[in-house]
Amino acid sequence: MKKVNTFYWIFTGLLSLGMLLSAVSGFVPNPKSIAMMQHIGFGPHVLPLLSFLKVLGVIALLIQRFPLLKEWAYAGFTFDLLGAIYSFIMVGDPASNWAPILLGFVLVFGSYIFWHKKLALMQQPQTI
Repeated sequence: MKKVNTFYWIFTGLLSLGMLLSAVSGFVPNPKSIAMMQHIGFGPHVLPLLSFLKVLGVIALLIQRFPLLKEWAYAGFTFDLLGAIYSFIMVGDPASNWAPILLGFVLVFGSYIFWHKKLALMQQPQTI
């Protein structure tokens, strides 16, 4: 149980940190983030919305009480990452521009898998 819990928190912590850091560019827009959003076909008005939703998703991941909300957060992060990769590919950017986003998928899936392993272990009867 301890190993599963440790891996869960490593993946979840890194995912949460990454999403919070990416949310900063929406709350404090800078010319680089605005230019990137325009490059992939979105206006700067989308940045604050995505940032707000990322913060809500991180809160849902860190609070252990609402499993359905946590499932939605994982789905939302997956859709966010898929949308980002799709947008970069559709504007013709090389893989070097969008490949780092694949790390986000590793973190989302790692956190999700270890969360479910943690739930399964918690439901097993404890032996002494």
